[in-house]
Parts: sequence; C-alpha cells; structure tokens
Amino acid sequence: MRRLAVQVTLVDRRNFHLFQPLLYQVATGWLSPANIASTLRAVLRHQKNAKVLLAEVTDIDTANHKVIFAGGALYYDTLLVGTGSSHHYFGHEDWQKLAPGLKTLEDAIEMRRRVFSAFESAEREIDQATIRDWLTFVIVGGGPTGVELAGALADIANQTLTHDFRSIDPSATRILLLEASDRILSTYPEDLASKAQSFLKNLGVSVQTRTAVTELRPGEVAVKRGETPEVIPCQTVLWAAGVRASHLGAALARGGVATLDRGGRVIVQDDFSIANHPEIFVIGDLACNTPPGGKPLPGIAPVAQQAGRYVAQVIGNRLDGKTTRPFKYRDRGSMAIIGRAIAVADLGGIHLSGFTAWLAWLFVHLMQIVEFENRILVLVQWGWFYFRRSRAARLITGDKFES
Repeated sequence: MRRLAVQVTLVDRRNFHLFQPLLYQVATGWLSPANIASTLRAVLRHQKNAKVLLAEVTDIDTANHKVIFAGGALYYDTLLVGTGSSHHYFGHEDWQKLAPGLKTLEDAIEMRRRVFSAFESAEREIDQATIRDWLTFVIVGGGPTGVELAGALADIANQTLTHDFRSIDPSATRILLLEASDRILSTYPEDLASKAQSFLKNLGVSVQTRTAVTELRPGEVAVKRGETPEVIPCQTVLWAAGVRASHLGAALARGGVATLDRGGRVIVQDDFSIANHPEIFVIGDLACNTPPGGKPLPGIAPVAQQAGRYVAQVIGNRLDGKTTRPFKYRDRGSMAIIGRAIAVADLGGIHLSGFTAWLAWLFVHLMQIVEFENRILVLVQWGWFYFRRSRAARLITGDKFES
C-alpha cells in the first residue's frame, strides 16, 4: 500500500519480521536468528505512509472500529488481520513442555538447545542404554517441517559432529519421523513423497507411517501402530504435527462478526473480507478462503504473500470506486529440502528431486528473504555449509541443559 493515499499503521508484538520457512535452520544450527529476521522499522523506513507500533493486540472491538492492546487502543477505518497460527497439540497442551514446536525464534532457539544438549548429555554418560536414549530423536509429524527437521538432524549426526566427541559416536544417532497417516508429505504428489522417504532412509532416518502418538512422558513416547501400542524411550521430542489459528480469530467470532472453521480459522469471502464487514480483512494462516468448488487454500507463505498484494489492490480500487475480481491463487508449487544437496520440488506439475530440486529451493527461498543484507549472509552460510559441512550457529543458549 506504499503508493496508496492511505495512512498505514502496523501493530505487532515483535519488532521484527520473521521468515518462518527457514526457522528449522536456526533450530539445527545452520543459520543464526538474525539471518532470517528483519526489524520492521528498517523494512518500512522509506515508506512515508506507514508507521509501526510495538504492542500486542488482545481484542478487537468491531462495533467501535478499534483494536485493543495493553495500555491503549487504536481506531481504524479498514482492518487487516494477519496474526498467523501457533502449535496445535490436539487437546494435550501439557505436551508442549516435552515437545517444542517451531513457530517463533524462541521456539527455534529452544529446539537448538535441546538438540545439541542431547549430544553433550550423552557424552557424559557411561551406561549404554542411557546413551542410546539421549541419541534418540523423535519428530512428530511428517509434513514439510518434520521432513526438513529430520534431514537436518541426520546431517548433524552423520557430518557436522563426526569428529567433535570422544566418548560417543554421533553417527549412532536414531532419528524417528512419526506420521499418523499412510505417508509423509501428504499434500505433495505421491512420487515426490516416495522419493523424500527414500532420501530420508538413505540418511539413516526411520520413517514410521500409520504411527500415532498417544502420550508423551519424560523420557519416553507412547505410540500406537494400528492397534498395537508401543513405548519409545527417548529424551528429545520435536513437534511438527499441526497448527492452530491465532486467538484473534476467536476474538472476531465472539461478537458474532466472524465464523470459524474447525481449525479456528476465520471463514472469509473471495476478497478476504468478512461477510457483512467489508472493512475487515483476514489473510495468512488465520484465513480460511475456499475457492468455488475447491478446497480451502493451504496455510503457506505463497498464499499469504499473494493475498497481501491482492488486498492492497482491493483497498486501492475501493478508493477509486472500482471493483476487484475475486482472488485467484496461482499455485507455483511446493518444495521441501531434505539434506545437503537433496530436496523435492513440485513446480507447477514439473517434479524435481535431488540436487536440481535443492538448487531451486535455495534460489526461491533466498529471493523471498526481505532484506538484501540478509540474503547475502544466508548465501554465505549456505555456501560454507555446502563445502565444509559445518554449522556455525551451534550455540547452546537459554536455560542450562537438562540431564
């Protein structure tokens, strides 16, 4: 909206924009947090019609056209809500302490702490069963995040840490990727999902489909394979199994303004506005936009990016008294990186795998990073990892590691 005759106020509880598709690389020590985050004021410093407020919106008063945050409120003519999603533990919120998800920088840093602390704890042990438990990693969820985490952990165990320890052999690490459905990458074409599973197997990852987690307890994961229960001893569990829409969707629904789907997403019209409230738009993971005769659009970055550009066009056309055609999502494909020089990609019906898909993944993700400086930093880190197989950001920070 930088060229529109409007005043834009961006309200966020964080002072930075986060490129979430690369969070797993922070969690596995490939990138530093600052590589994938850009301060909002720096991003918008040349946009004269935009200002930034650092505040956490807690409620929306649609009757009086204002958003509520601690210590104040802000009136609006047009409201755009894009507050995304958080982890979904399917009614088991107590599992979050045992199995961190991956939605924020804090999540990534905590996950990194647990991953590298596990190897340090194993190094101190003498009992082989205890060492095996510390070197067992369970990833719950076989979507893109789970697959990418599994591949990155395999690289850490088989390449990065090979010569770093004296008492343990990191290559003995067990990585279990658990998926409740009958295959991983369920939204990808079946041939690419099959290749991804084959790549993971070659890296030493045990992909276990039709395996549902029934309980998480300190030191073990209870699962059910079909009707057969099993307990997996392990010390590190990573969660990649589901997402839940932001609480602001419920805030819009409380006054009967919005209707939510089963996942808590706001059901929007074809222009991303709410029925009977054309002044309120919802985009990103919080929106449920269903094309005529189709399925709801997925909660992925390309949908959010295209929706943002589209809603800006709608607002501009309204100012000029023009109408706007219904939104049409242009699916340019999906990609998932599995390891060093290994990926799968579906580019508009063109299926790529291996090194070619990896190069395509690198290019697409590099160009989507907001600031040019971060693109250069990420490119250097990727090049260093490719040639040296070293992860520069293997810091253990936060609370002391547990043992």
